[in-house]
Amino acid sequence: MEYSSSNLIAFFYKNWKTLVVIPFLSMVVAVLFSGPTFIKPLFEAQVILFPSTTNSVSKALLPQSNGYGDEDILEFGDEQQAEQLLQILNSGEIRDSVIKKFDLMNHYEIGEDTKYRRTKLFKEYTSKIEFARTQFMSVEINVLDTDPQQAADMANYISYLVNQVKKRVQKNRAQMGLEIVKSEYLNLQSEIQTMEEEITLLRYKGVHDYESQSAVFNEQYAIALAQGAQSSFIKQLERRLDTLAKYGGRYVSIRDELKLLKDEEVKLRTKFDQAKVDVNQMLPATFKVDDAFAAERKTYPKRSVLILAVGFVVLVLVTFVLLLRVTVVELRTKS
Repeated sequence: MEYSSSNLIAFFYKNWKTLVVIPFLSMVVAVLFSGPTFIKPLFEAQVILFPSTTNSVSKALLPQSNGYGDEDILEFGDEQQAEQLLQILNSGEIRDSVIKKFDLMNHYEIGEDTKYRRTKLFKEYTSKIEFARTQFMSVEINVLDTDPQQAADMANYISYLVNQVKKRVQKNRAQMGLEIVKSEYLNLQSEIQTMEEEITLLRYKGVHDYESQSAVFNEQYAIALAQGAQSSFIKQLERRLDTLAKYGGRYVSIRDELKLLKDEEVKLRTKFDQAKVDVNQMLPATFKVDDAFAAERKTYPKRSVLILAVGFVVLVLVTFVLLLRVTVVELRTKS
């Protein structure tokens, strides 16, 4: 059969009733079966989050050893932070918390005797709750549910959990860092105290400032010898010089090392204070644009789109079947 324009027009004219009635009836059926009796309507709730760039409060707000931190706590994160946020959102901890909080096993009507019930639950969860990164480096939390208020509550709860999970992970790491710095700080303080006690004993022995004492005593000793001072005075100077000779080197060594340790103590003290701040204070991991609210109109199914799609598909199928039948009849006639 040659399908010229005239033949096609004749074909459609001849079969117009079939081509109209069957798609129309299918659309009527689609109207009936797309109603809430057969397909539960789903309502969507959405929360938009922007990731933050700041992880450490101390580095952003407290003075550092080389000045103040250059992190901006008000700056939105980039692609890397958005991807990290998506990883947290897709974590099992958040999924399990949401499932437990809203009793999704019963809410999704998954019975106890259902085979692979947890697998089915997770599949239902991922089909109803989606996370996506936008072109503006924000992250969308989209929740579909038969109850519009529960959809909003779930979206808001997930946005709350993001901060809690990140805080927990960061706090655990910050706590480990605090313990390390605290241990080093206490060890350094103990070492400084031991050296201060030793230098105090040297002062009791008469060594207070090795360089100046040595210069003064040597000068006095030379003058005493030149002027023929009393032997008792000379012997007293000799005893003091002997004391300086005996303990002076140790005194200078401890004093110089103590100065370095005290400088190190100041730096370590700053690190210790910063670590305590990072453990006890946490900035939110995200900027929330808006809270989710209960939707007034359903998102799924789109009945008008569904009905038109059914009508179009049925029209194409009916046309194909009719053309196929005409072609078969003509082939049999020729044979």
